[in-house]
Amino acid sequence: MPKIDLDALPQANRTGYPAEFADAVAGRWYRRLAPATGLTEFGMSHVVLKPGAWSAHRHWHVEEDEVVIMLAGAAVLIDDNGRTDMRPGDVAVFPKNDGNGHHLVNESDSDCTFIAIGRPAEGECHYPDIDMHIGPDGRYRRKDGTAFEQASG
Repeated sequence: MPKIDLDALPQANRTGYPAEFADAVAGRWYRRLAPATGLTEFGMSHVVLKPGAWSAHRHWHVEEDEVVIMLAGAAVLIDDNGRTDMRPGDVAVFPKNDGNGHHLVNESDSDCTFIAIGRPAEGECHYPDIDMHIGPDGRYRRKDGTAFEQASG
């Protein structure tokens, strides 16, 4: 059946960010839709941001187009052009390699929900506000190229 049963898909709030950058996305909960539905040409996630949560650190991808479709609640899109309110039905697009660092922040007192569409995570990604970059090898590194220390334990 083409309709996706969201309740049957696991919801996670994991991040690959190094520990020093992970707190901002601790209230981001997502369900990966593409793997569960057999889609292979693009990634798609159903995302819930709790109040105060960020979708990501401001970033832009070298090889990935992105689309965000707001479903419920309110968020603020913060990018190189400033702040834009996002409400249900609003759509934002981020062409690959445009250099426009962007993210969504839930500044309201209730959850917001959106669909994020892009390529499966791969390729370079730049984070203009913090000392982090994803290189061609897909690993998080500091902007000078040094690797982040692995957590012990």
